[in-house]
Amino acid sequence: MNLLGIQALLTLICYFFFIFISFWAIQGIHLERLIRVNNPNQFKTLIVLLSIGLGYLSSSFFLELINNIRNLGYLLK
Repeated sequence: MNLLGIQALLTLICYFFFIFISFWAIQGIHLERLIRVNNPNQFKTLIVLLSIGLGYLSSSFFLELINNIRNLGYLLK
């Protein structure tokens, strides 16, 4: 049971880490030059939602990659 708690904690930390990294990366793109901004609050919400989506996708990719690498050991047994 303790292993499941550690895995859940690692998953949450990974999600938040990748969301932070994607938020930082999206801010460097300067999307306001590409998109006409009528309402700044809507634009900020868009950036937050894009960073959550991108962070979730990249975090899920790396978590699945780690899980698949860990499961390769069963192939060798």
